Amino acid sequence: MDHDCRARAGDCSDIELKGRVARRPRKSAEETREEILNTAERLFRTHGFASVAIADIAAELSMSPANVFKHFRTKASLVDAIATRAIEETVASLRNLSRDRPVPERLSALAHHLMQEHVSGRLDAPFVFEMILVTITEELDCNDRFRSMVVETITDIIDDGIREGVYHVADVPRFANAAFDALACVIHPVMTGLEDADIMATRCDDVVALIDAALRLPLAK
Repeated sequence: MDHDCRARAGDCSDIELKGRVARRPRKSAEETREEILNTAERLFRTHGFASVAIADIAAELSMSPANVFKHFRTKASLVDAIATRAIEETVASLRNLSRDRPVPERLSALAHHLMQEHVSGRLDAPFVFEMILVTITEELDCNDRFRSMVVETITDIIDDGIREGVYHVADVPRFANAAFDALACVIHPVMTGLEDADIMATRCDDVVALIDAALRLPLAK
C-alpha cells in the first residue's frame, strides 16, 4: 500500500517536472514580439502568406493564438512589422556607404543595392513577393516608411553634392522626392519582379545617370 502511494507520488512528481520543463521561459514583451516576427517570417517565406494561419505561428512557438494576437492584431500587421524591420536594416546599411566616394557613385550604389535586394528576394524566396503584394493591397505603413527613409538618404547625397559644388539644387526635398519617383522603376519590388535581372541593372544605370545629369545642371536652381 505504502509502496503504491510512493509510486503514485513519484509518477506525479515526474509529471510535474515534465510540465515545468515544457513550460516556456518567461520573456520580455519585446523578446516575445521578436520571436513571433522571426517565426512568422520563416513560415511566410517557406509556405506563403495565404497558407499560414496565426494558429500555425502560435503552434510553432508553443503559445496560444491569443498571445500572438496580443502583439499583432492581424496577419497583415505581422507583414507590416516584418517589412518595416527589413527596410530599416537595409537603409541603415546604405547610410554606411563611404562618404569619401563621389556622390554619383553613392547614388548609384544606393539604387543598385535596393534593386538587388528585391531581385535576390524574388529568386531566393518566391513567397516574399506574396508578402510584398500584401503590403500594397493592404496599404500598410511600411510603404510610406520605405519612401521616407530612401528619400532621406537621397537628400543626404544631394546635400553633400551641393557642398562639393557638383550638384546645383535649390529645392532639395522636391528633387529628392523626384529622384525617388524616377528610381521607382528599378527599386520598387513589383517592378523588379517583371524583368530580367540584367535588364534591370542596365536600366538602373541609365536612370541614375539621368538623375545625376539633372542634378548637375545649374538650371536646377
